[in-house]
Amino acid sequence: MEDIIQEKISADHLLYVSLKYTKTCDVIANLLLRWAKMIETSMEAILKHAKKKKKIASIPSNPVGRVEQIRKLFKKDKEFLDVIDLYEMFKRINNLRCERIGEFRKNVNLKVTYRGKEIDINLEQLKIYAEKLEKFISTTKQFLLR
Repeated sequence: MEDIIQEKISADHLLYVSLKYTKTCDVIANLLLRWAKMIETSMEAILKHAKKKKKIASIPSNPVGRVEQIRKLFKKDKEFLDVIDLYEMFKRINNLRCERIGEFRKNVNLKVTYRGKEIDINLEQLKIYAEKLEKFISTTKQFLLR
């Protein structure tokens, strides 16, 4: 849990301090990658705990298998699964087609094409993602305490 909190603190600093002063798409991309790392750390902890509690037989070695295993464990929690979908996008952010709009201005926007859709990642959207991740972390914490 400690590693997850450390990742969250780093991500929060990027969101609330770095982005406030720089307003660049590079900071947005780095923030998304930091969130991906935090989600990945959470998933590892969840899978280790689930194996210890004998909810799963083994932990898959490949990332796709891990995501599928997490989806099975949390199939009833839609908000948790939404974060897993976000994780898949965050993980690929450097390989996606991105358009930088309004850099160094208040309305900085990273327009990303993901799965055939254009997604605007601006300050408002980042705050929505941050709220979802807060719920994700609390769900993770509850799972690890069971």
